[in-house]
Order: sequence, then structure tokens, then C-alpha cells
Amino acid sequence: MEIIALIMLMMQNLFRFGECFDDGDLIKSLPGQPIVRFQQFGGYITIDEIQHRSLFYYFVEAQSDPNSKPLVLWLNGGPGCSSLGAGAFVENGPFRPKGDVLILNEFSWNNVANVLYLESPAGVGFSFSKNTTFYDTVNDKITAQDNIVFLERWLEKFPEYKNREFYITGESYAGHYIPQLARLVLQSNLNIKLNAIAIGNPLLEFNTDFNSRGKYLWSHGVLSESTFELLNSVCSISQITREAINGEISDACLSINDLVGREMSKFINAYSINLDVCLSDQSQEDGGKVDVCILNEVNAYLNRVDVQEALHARLVGVSTWTLCSSILDYDLSNLLTPTINIVGSLVHSGIRVLIYSGDQDSVIPLLGSRTLVNKLAKALRLNTTLPYSPWFHNQQVGGWVEAFGDKNDLSFATIRGAAHQAPYTSPATSLALFTAFLQAKNP
Repeated sequence: MEIIALIMLMMQNLFRFGECFDDGDLIKSLPGQPIVRFQQFGGYITIDEIQHRSLFYYFVEAQSDPNSKPLVLWLNGGPGCSSLGAGAFVENGPFRPKGDVLILNEFSWNNVANVLYLESPAGVGFSFSKNTTFYDTVNDKITAQDNIVFLERWLEKFPEYKNREFYITGESYAGHYIPQLARLVLQSNLNIKLNAIAIGNPLLEFNTDFNSRGKYLWSHGVLSESTFELLNSVCSISQITREAINGEISDACLSINDLVGREMSKFINAYSINLDVCLSDQSQEDGGKVDVCILNEVNAYLNRVDVQEALHARLVGVSTWTLCSSILDYDLSNLLTPTINIVGSLVHSGIRVLIYSGDQDSVIPLLGSRTLVNKLAKALRLNTTLPYSPWFHNQQVGGWVEAFGDKNDLSFATIRGAAHQAPYTSPATSLALFTAFLQAKNP
């Protein structure tokens, strides 16, 4: 069977020689990967010749009939964390590292779409700026502008994806990245049709999102009644975070922050409170399903020279690839700027929006996201087309969903049992939700 699959892949490549695509970025095979029938690409797009700034991308075509499938851009958050390491190799990409090899992710999102992973901004992962002073000045505006330039130049490299249905997806601080990029796409002359955006556990409004963390932890038994009362009456989590961003934490807030840390303990994964923590450098499965040490696997794999050569990646200004940048000094005051209003403007412009939440995440909990979506629906005067109700996958509850507007213009969904990185811990239900999203349907 492997020989037959290899022959079919070779024939597929032959038929593609007549199309316009970047042969130089074609990945022949990643070290340790199983034989697959889809093509992969990796490489750089220079977005600023003067500053010598280049962004690294990894692109996987759909597993079948890529010409009929939409183009999906995936962005991780941070700010400053890698969409290659987290998005592609932990969450919804075709492979996950396991020791010296890659294993297939049967719930990869390239089952239903062509997926483009972008390491952004420069200084993240393999992306770089040779003018390193850039790393001290990065903010949301610069990131959005760089990302739109990337898209424009990537489409010149891959012109067959022009005029294709286009979706922007991601999670966490991509709640800032995605709405701002989507707005620029609408304002641009790109030959691409932005249909919708989907953001998981997103930061959309600082106070609402951060203050929901205390309530979430308390309601799940992580915090005591007395500590929750202090968060409500003396110093909230949003205030603690705001003071930390400003560089001066009051004694009262510092004391409460320490109290929260002690009660939570270092043995609770804030991104998925029902998941075990990684206790070793080796693979360690939680309940036989989730490798809680997968980041160790990813780090080891992407720091292999043969892997970097296969990806057409290189290290510039750093000695190792890291999941989240150690050289980027992102302007964290940007966290305080709400983006929910931009989401509203996108809906008003006819861009469909899905906000979804892994319901085991305490970092950006579903409580805040659900509140913000409902407030936005009321502000936009959208009628409720689907009341809050369970959705199903394989005859089990996959989560809960609600939709607003006659064309599901705005919707909110939870993924039951999922982490902040929902496709990592709940790959099957995440793929089901993603597939419904592409079809403009409720799951």
C-alpha cells in the first residue's frame, strides 16, 4: 500500500507542474513522516527589504482535491508564540512528533481545507528581522501591517489561491491579530474573498476576559471562597495584570496574586484545568489520550538540523527555535485595547464570525467570551437564530452553541472538555466544529 501511495503522490506532483506554484518551497518529505498524498510547502516571505524582515510559513494542501477547497490562515497568539509549533504540530496540523518520527493526526484540518500556518511577528519561531531593534518596537499595528503584506506576497507566490474562499482562524491573542488583519483585508485590493473568521478562547476585551478567570477558577473548585471575595473586592485579576504591564504592582495586588498562585499550585495547567501537567522530558499521556509533554517533542523535533533543512527554515539571530519568542519585546499595553468593536464592524460588513471556547481553559475562559458575544449581538440588534443549546458529535454532546443573525452572522460555541488549545485535547470535536464553520452551518 505504501508503494501505491507513493506512486500516486508522484503522479499528483507531475500533474501540478502545469500549475503556478513555488517549486522551491515544496517540502519533499519531513524527517520521520509517514507517506501522504498531499503536498506541503515551507519557506520565507520577505515583507520589508529595507529592514530585512522575513516571515516563515508552513502550508499544507488539502488531503483531497485541494483546488476545490478553501484557503485557511491559522494564527497562534502569545503575543509572540509560534503557529508552526503550536498550531501545526500540536493542534490541527497533519502530523504530531513522537520521538524521532511524526505520527498522523487523523483529525487534521487539512481534511477539509488548505491550511497556511504563519509564524508572526518577526522574532517568533523561524521568522526574523536582521535589524534586531525591530524586536523592541512590535505592537498590534505593526503586526497587522506585516501580516497583510505577507498575504499579498504569498498570493503572488501561489497565484492559484487567488480568488479562493478565504478564512482566518486562530486562538488566544489572535483575538487581537485576527480582527485587525481581517479589517485590513477588507480595505485592501487583495484578490481573495474573506468569508469568515473563527477565533478560539480569544482576548477581545481586557476587563471582561481577565476578570472571568477568577470566577472560572472559583466555580471549578480551584480557588477558595475567601480568595474569590478578595478578587471581587480588593484587587481583580485584570487589575493585577494591568499593574504588571505598567511595571508597578501594589502590595495588595501582589499579595492576592501570591494567594491565587498558592491555592492553584504549580500542578494545575491553567490552559486546561482538567489535564495533568508534564512531569518529565518524555512523552506522558493523560488518560491514554493526550500527550501532556508534547511541547518537549515539538521543541526537540524543530531544533533538528535535518528538520530545519526540510522545512527550508533557518535560525537568524537566535541559537534555537522556541515555542514563544525570548527576543520579542511586544508592547503589552496593546492587551488593554479592546478588539470586540472591530469584530462588530466585521459582522456589519458581512463577514461571518465564530467565537469558540474550549471549556476547560481558565486563561481566557468561556464565561467572558460568551458575555462579550451576547453583548455584541444586542448592540448590533441581531436576532437569535439558535438559542443556547447543546451540539452533538458522534451522538455525544460536543459542546453548546448559539447563533445570531439570519445568516449565522455571529455565533458562539463551546467545545466540551477542551483546552485553551482546543484541537490539541479535543481534535475530533474541534474538526467537527471547524467543518460546520466552513459550511456556514451550526454544528
